Amino acid sequence: MTIAGSIILIMLGAILTWAVELDLAGLDINVVGVILMLGGLVGLLFGIYRISVTRRAVGTIGEPAHRREIHEGPEARRTTVYEERHHYNEPPL
Repeated sequence: MTIAGSIILIMLGAILTWAVELDLAGLDINVVGVILMLGGLVGLLFGIYRISVTRRAVGTIGEPAHRREIHEGPEARRTTVYEERHHYNEPPL
């Protein structure tokens, strides 16, 4: 459930709780509205938590990229290649 979906659930629950005056046999619309608002609140908190966890850095910043020079052909054209090696000590999420 995304943050937008959670906000929609909260709005729909608020409308059912405070704006609708409907009586159905065996169903209380006010209780349904409160349940939707609570579900939206839980989804909103989970969405915010998930965003805060995924935006953290996973590994530490190590050495800069390794440098290696390549010499090709008779002109001895010089090409510099930068390699990035990542060493993560933490398990993936």
